[in-house]
Amino acid sequence: MSDVDEDTLISELDGDEDEEDDKLKVSNLTRETIGEGLSMLCRIGNGLGHAFIKLNLKDKRLNDIAAISIYIHVRFLDLSNNHLTVLTPLASLFALLWLKVDNNALACLEGSPFIHLKYLQWLSVAANQLTALGGLVGPYLGTLNLTGNAIKTMNSLQMGCFGNLVTLELRGNLLETTDGINLPNLIRLYLAHNAIKRLEGLDKLENLTTLHLRDNQLESLDGLSPNMKCLQYLNVRGNAISDETTLKGLSLVSKTLRTLVISENPLVETTDYRTGALVLAPLLEQINKEPVTPEERAEAHEIIKDLQADN
Repeated sequence: MSDVDEDTLISELDGDEDEEDDKLKVSNLTRETIGEGLSMLCRIGNGLGHAFIKLNLKDKRLNDIAAISIYIHVRFLDLSNNHLTVLTPLASLFALLWLKVDNNALACLEGSPFIHLKYLQWLSVAANQLTALGGLVGPYLGTLNLTGNAIKTMNSLQMGCFGNLVTLELRGNLLETTDGINLPNLIRLYLAHNAIKRLEGLDKLENLTTLHLRDNQLESLDGLSPNMKCLQYLNVRGNAISDETTLKGLSLVSKTLRTLVISENPLVETTDYRTGALVLAPLLEQINKEPVTPEERAEAHEIIKDLQADN
């Protein structure tokens, strides 16, 4: 190898090491860093004082945020793309409304850091390492995003801890069942890209309008409940539903269901699934991306009349 080639190779290796070192570097939060991230000056208290209420600490390689605890007027906080393992310093940020801590190293929520944050309404803890929901309490939350963790059960999602929650995102976790969500006020539930085999415990979701279950392992719609009196949108695209008999659960939500997404299931290739779905849920307006046609509705109506006559 020539001297030039050796120099080039050494330079490339050094560059790779520097890049790896950069990835490993972590830092503690300083007042200087906080000062650089503050914005949105607003009146506080009785209106005579002012404070910055927005703080952006994204991509700062932080592994310690103890210094943040004195910034009690912050309402909007982004801590994404750092190396955080604990969030306990946030417990004193009583004015917090909006918090994003995506892409950190949180394996648990030690010390229930949100329990006293009575104004916190929007929280995203996506792409962390959570395996369970212990320590996660948000009685005033309206939206909670837990996408891309390793959560296996949802037993902590109870009314007493999340009484105001209306939108829950749990896409891309390790769930095998829908059981464990006792949230009667929930309106939107996103469970795509899990390993869900069973629909269970859905009778508690009385106000749910949207249920998203794309890319799971469902073989039937058994488990839908007549207590789901508001369900309008159901997405079970990319599951293992293979014949029309497994769709009978649709009849239990037929009074409200308006959109069904069922593409990329085996039954789509082998049956007249659109008519079958309409027989079970006659008020459907859209199946997959296609509106229900008058001809399809008329055909389903005739089948329903024949079934009623036979009975």
